[in-house]
Amino acid sequence: MSLSRALVRLGYGTRKEVERLLADRRVTTATGVVLRERDLSAHADIRVDGAPLDPPPGAVLMLHKPHGYVCSTSDRPPLVYDLLPPRFLRRDPVMAPVGRLDAETTGLLLLTDDGPLNHQLTSPKWHLPKCYHVTLAEAVRGDEAERFASGTLMLSGETTPLRPARLEVCTPSEVRLTIHEGRYHQVRRMFAAVGNHVTALHRTGVGPLTLGELPRGAWRTLTDDEVTRLRDAVRAAKVAAKTAASTPAPDARGATDVSVS
Repeated sequence: MSLSRALVRLGYGTRKEVERLLADRRVTTATGVVLRERDLSAHADIRVDGAPLDPPPGAVLMLHKPHGYVCSTSDRPPLVYDLLPPRFLRRDPVMAPVGRLDAETTGLLLLTDDGPLNHQLTSPKWHLPKCYHVTLAEAVRGDEAERFASGTLMLSGETTPLRPARLEVCTPSEVRLTIHEGRYHQVRRMFAAVGNHVTALHRTGVGPLTLGELPRGAWRTLTDDEVTRLRDAVRAAKVAAKTAASTPAPDARGATDVSVS
């Protein structure tokens, strides 16, 4: 692929705009050697106006999503893309969110331009674990962990019970919840089904990844090792899903079905 085409796909401008970047000698190597259209150089060695190139195609980003930001390319602002370089919306393919966190939910959001990986991470078939810190309006009663782990809890309007989820109590009104699905507003609906209300929801982990010390509103590119561990986790989740599918499902009779208010 030519240098100008690669820059266009990374969102640095139209073909004419990128050609102007090259003509103006603004594309160089890390040591300052000016690059031309037919020059070959490693992605990590290319600079535009002295700054390293954005992550290469197939990269995965981790973003610490703040409250109020929307996971969309065209919804009402503020959008999660407002926290990223503007070029990310012009990439081909676009750096897309892996699933969605609603505007009120904060925490770990992945983005990637790797379509197949995005599909695998969001597919309901793979059951990749996702961990949340949940703040509740009322103290837990004490039976929620057992009910969530039973595999019999039903959500309003659905015909299939939820897969078992793990609940750990941190304080009377704060819990850590690990789920293996991604149904619409699942965590909020789970607590509504047991008579409680989520007042704050923060995702702390996806598969083997955690936010760590990443500041709110900041983002970083996952390392090659992290991407490998993420792909390995998807494969492991796929195997686990097949094993679970061959195991008789728990009897859902008597499962709670409560509408979200």
